[in-house]
Amino acid sequence: MKQAMATSLSLSCCSPSLTRNTLFFTKTFPFSRSFSLPQSLSTKTLISLSPPRRTFAVRAESQNGAEPAGHYDFDLFTIGAGSGGVRASRFASNFGANAAICELPFSTISSDTTGGVGGTCVIRGCVPKKLLVYASKFSHEFEESNGFGWRYDSEPKHDWSSLIANKNAELQRLTGIYKNILKNNNVKLIEGRGKIVDPHTVDVDGKLYTAKNILVSVGGRPFIPDIPGKEYAIDSDAALDLPSKPEKIAIVGGGYIALEFAGIFNGLKSEVHVFIRQKKVLRGFDEEIRDFVEEHMALRGIEFHTEESPVAITKAADGSLSLKTSKGTVEGFSHVMFATGRKPNIKNLGLESVGVKIAKDGSIEVDEYSQTSVPSIWAIGDVTNRINLTPVALMEGVALTKTLFLNEPTKPDY
Repeated sequence: MKQAMATSLSLSCCSPSLTRNTLFFTKTFPFSRSFSLPQSLSTKTLISLSPPRRTFAVRAESQNGAEPAGHYDFDLFTIGAGSGGVRASRFASNFGANAAICELPFSTISSDTTGGVGGTCVIRGCVPKKLLVYASKFSHEFEESNGFGWRYDSEPKHDWSSLIANKNAELQRLTGIYKNILKNNNVKLIEGRGKIVDPHTVDVDGKLYTAKNILVSVGGRPFIPDIPGKEYAIDSDAALDLPSKPEKIAIVGGGYIALEFAGIFNGLKSEVHVFIRQKKVLRGFDEEIRDFVEEHMALRGIEFHTEESPVAITKAADGSLSLKTSKGTVEGFSHVMFATGRKPNIKNLGLESVGVKIAKDGSIEVDEYSQTSVPSIWAIGDVTNRINLTPVALMEGVALTKTLFLNEPTKPDY
């Protein structure tokens, strides 16, 4: 059971240009949907969407009046090889710049010492989450198929460990594709933790690299509120890589991430409780959508606890968890998950020591061209907390490279 996780994912917002390896995606997960490209959208056509190699020379003076690029190791040094960082680096190279990018070693769960080329969307966001969504849909289809004449000799069973093993194998394959994209676009990939030591120098695990421009695209990470017992909680990273399927899970949060995971675990036959501070889920969405989603999720057996704020988590002698809220305590959980937002991942980057302004929410302050308060340092993606979506980070990366290397000052168009 080791082949297949579908082209539809490789065509998702976080995927690189389609390659023949990507078409192999349909063979990598045993329960993938069949998929074929329309005749008008061939593999050759999709590959051609990559920017052509350009012969534009890097401008001798950037907008900030920096020294000519020849004084530095690189024209652009990017910290963080997620969707935005990879896009900006390869476009910069195609526009004639000498580009490098650094990233932490691969892991399915991020930490101060682990990350991986591909970033949140590819490794611990869009892709793995959608794979689990696909897995969870089958239980509902088995149930509904009875009305269409299907009969089963026994109740279908799900193997969580096989799902996670296959998911992780697919993530390894995708991060390899991203590495090849960088290599094929002449972007130097440096593995390690990058820290800015001055406006034109980055320290990667003790080795110094100079650059005319430095780009920070390190993304964000899940946020768990500081309550007693928070060490017993898991976040969305961990929820995608649990050693065993939750038997009974509390999910704190009413946004789309919380509800996606509620649907996943419900479909995989876990008992699911969702705790939200508001009266309704999906704050900021259309009222009819909010009502429809909550009503139909409840009909599938998900229990909603509204207007309840988490107060503490306790662990019993048998290992089960209790969640105390502003309204009372619910016991017997195998897992308590927080989906209460994400924070910019700016720890240990050296930003403030070189004068980069940080906003109250912990994001990097940038102007309309993604330039920070230090003229040679730029930032894109979730670390700026503008619009935290993969396609937006991709667009910001392209706009930045046009500004820096094509002499076409370009504002991201939201």
